[in-house]
Amino acid sequence: MAGLQARRVSGLRLLALSTLGLCLMLQVGAKRPPKTPPCPPSCSCTRDTAFCVDSKAVPRNLPSEVISLLLNSNKFTLIGDNAFTGLSHLQYLFIENNDIWALSKFTFRGLKSLTHLSLANNNLQTLPRDIFRPLDILSDLDLRGNSLNCDCKVKWLVEWLAHTNTTVAPIYCASPPRFQEHKVQDLPLREFDCITTDFVLYQTLSFPAVSAEPFLYSSDLYLALAQPGASACTILKWDYVERQLRDYDRIPAPSAVHCKPMVVDSQLYVVVAQLFGGSYIYHWDPNTTRFTKLQDIDPQRVRKPNDLEAFRIDGDWYFAVADSSKAGATSLYRWHQNGFYSHQALHPWHRDTDLEFVDGEGKPRLIVSSSSQAPVIYQWSRTQKQFVAQGEVTQVPDAQAVKHFRAGRDSYLCLSRYIGDSKILRWEGARFSEVQALPSRGSLALQPFLVGGRRYLALGSDFSFTQIYQWDEGRQKFVRFQELAVQAPRAFCYMPAGDAQLLLAPSFKGQTLVYRHVVVDLSA
Repeated sequence: MAGLQARRVSGLRLLALSTLGLCLMLQVGAKRPPKTPPCPPSCSCTRDTAFCVDSKAVPRNLPSEVISLLLNSNKFTLIGDNAFTGLSHLQYLFIENNDIWALSKFTFRGLKSLTHLSLANNNLQTLPRDIFRPLDILSDLDLRGNSLNCDCKVKWLVEWLAHTNTTVAPIYCASPPRFQEHKVQDLPLREFDCITTDFVLYQTLSFPAVSAEPFLYSSDLYLALAQPGASACTILKWDYVERQLRDYDRIPAPSAVHCKPMVVDSQLYVVVAQLFGGSYIYHWDPNTTRFTKLQDIDPQRVRKPNDLEAFRIDGDWYFAVADSSKAGATSLYRWHQNGFYSHQALHPWHRDTDLEFVDGEGKPRLIVSSSSQAPVIYQWSRTQKQFVAQGEVTQVPDAQAVKHFRAGRDSYLCLSRYIGDSKILRWEGARFSEVQALPSRGSLALQPFLVGGRRYLALGSDFSFTQIYQWDEGRQKFVRFQELAVQAPRAFCYMPAGDAQLLLAPSFKGQTLVYRHVVVDLSA
């Protein structure tokens, strides 16, 4: 009996072990049940769909396999970069009925599978340029119910809508008034005037100056500055690598008021006009790489120079000096063989302040402005080889500076006045007529100049900011464009330097400032 019982116990143990082994084998071979995908607290998720409510931002940790994402009626106000990172399988995205006013340029980056996108009924007034570029296969887009401001920031969208294969429901402008209720898809691109310009501070020259004259010599660009405070005519050279003006040389000039470079027969000369101590002409010697004095200018003829103008008539080189003393005379000098010689005395004893040479219609003219009388116009006589008085600009009783420009077929004069308004006059064939008066108390300098088809006028003052005006072709007038903080400017000079368009503003009391003209695309 005992042996029989022992055998039964042994058999039961074997059966138990066999059953346990079988159970273990079954457990090892069985598959685990699927895990529930991660889902943010504010969302309900299935394997391929997520629906989120009452969120202030796009939830993170959404299921990576999600195909459809509904974010309607949440509390979004803006959505930043990479808001949907990790959702590369997402095909349908609905972000409707929120209060979104801003999206980032890279909000939708990474959504390479997205085909349907709805941003309907939000508060979007604009959209970042190329925001839909990452959405390679987008087939449907809904932007209805937003308050789009159809200005330059939306121009890219108009262009994109004209070329995209994406189906876009009709969207309408909320502003500006001229486009209100217009369909964005139908806006003509020509209605967007999105290119503007600006003058930005580019370089500061840490010294005062009273004149600036750019010139080319031996294929290099230079700038001559009169610096009475430094007792010199300073020559700067443009560095095309560093794109800056660099010190090059100096000509001694204790009371310089103007330094006029002239390149005659490939030779460089600089006429140095001084208030005291006489005026001189210097010559650049390329062998010694130095400026050497070539000749004096008669101090009895030119007593108190204020401006210099160089020009060429019928192949001959001349320069004229405006004399602002009571006893001197504005004088003309002519180059002959190896020097400049006195050629003609003009306008004696009138405190002349500025000169402007005008070569139009084959009739060279020299306009002389004065602080004591109306500007005088001289016309060149080819018979006498001299300037002959032609008349006065009677609309202006006195002028500190005179400049000219052409716009279309018309010729204009710009005249600055220290007391009273500066004037813009148009030549009418027999006389000048006033077309515009510009407030300019304390003005000693003005300069019209042309940059890439845009015409400007710089008007300085000793008592306020320098005003930059832009020519309005339709109105045929200058309109105020920009203010520059230049202290007591004595000249303005436009200087193209490679691809940099520069405006120089020499200051009598402060630093000489160099501004760069930049073109700004407001639709970018």
